[in-house]
Amino acid sequence: MLISKACKPWLWVPQSGSALKVCFNPGGDAFLLLSSPKIFWELILGLMILCIGIYAEVERQKHKTLEGIFLAPAIVLLLLGFTMFCVSFVGMVGSLRDNRTLLKTFFWVLLIIFLMELLLICIEIIFESKMNTVFHSNIQEGIRHYYDDLDFKNILDFVQEKFSCCGGDEYRDWEVNLYHSCNGSGPLACGVPYTCCIRKVPGEVINTLCGYRTLNKERLELLNVIHVRGCIHAVGLWLKDNFEATLGIVCSMLLPQVVGLVMAWLYWQKLNEMYSKLDTVDFKMLEIRDFSFGAVDLSGAGWCWCLPKEGGYIPINVMEEEDKEEEGAI
Repeated sequence: MLISKACKPWLWVPQSGSALKVCFNPGGDAFLLLSSPKIFWELILGLMILCIGIYAEVERQKHKTLEGIFLAPAIVLLLLGFTMFCVSFVGMVGSLRDNRTLLKTFFWVLLIIFLMELLLICIEIIFESKMNTVFHSNIQEGIRHYYDDLDFKNILDFVQEKFSCCGGDEYRDWEVNLYHSCNGSGPLACGVPYTCCIRKVPGEVINTLCGYRTLNKERLELLNVIHVRGCIHAVGLWLKDNFEATLGIVCSMLLPQVVGLVMAWLYWQKLNEMYSKLDTVDFKMLEIRDFSFGAVDLSGAGWCWCLPKEGGYIPINVMEEEDKEEEGAI
């Protein structure tokens, strides 16, 4: 359970791995803070993805022949895991240590990532045809090295079987592959992989040469032999036909980020309000209160000047503060 020490707890209500912390500031205003292990588990998840990505990239490097590094799924896992781990770590430490700098960093980084995701979604919707061109060029590059990178090969085979499609824009995209080119002389020349073939009987024995000599034929001749529609269009149609599932996937990605942004903002503002009323080791507050940096003992505060110290770094009259609270309550 991650519990912050930003304010004086008056009530704890445990709820299945989380806790509600009710705090009261010196003025008597109530503040409700939800503190849960969500960030911690995101940190662990990011670390796991990062480790898997490192392992996959090490294995890929042993048989590396693909020039485009960003075509490798291992790189995507590395970037995703590294980003999740770093952002979650900053947010967790900031909330545990009541560090406004780390909370501010967590908020702005998460906001930038959130806005970039919204921008990419808008670009995909508005400039669908141009984005399809970008996807097509990348898929063609992958098809060119189809037999050199097993990661891309497995992904493309899965998509072609799952969505009943072939190639990027159409089945003729396989012409760019050296083994499938009609200028070749091997058994795969002028053909497509068996994952493009139409299976008439589910579970039947797969004929790996079912796409033999199909690239030099017209679409109408191949309607009962292979899938002629490209995977870009097939996936796009599936997303449109299954709008509810698509919306659910998008919301499941964006909603946790919105919750994180709102909670980080509220907590950040609450810390600002509390720090403005109490003595602190924050440089700006020290300058306002005319403290000399040399007169303040920061031993034990750590590199971030944020670690707690019993009695505080700047002594305050605790009894006087309690008397004021009692007078205000009366």
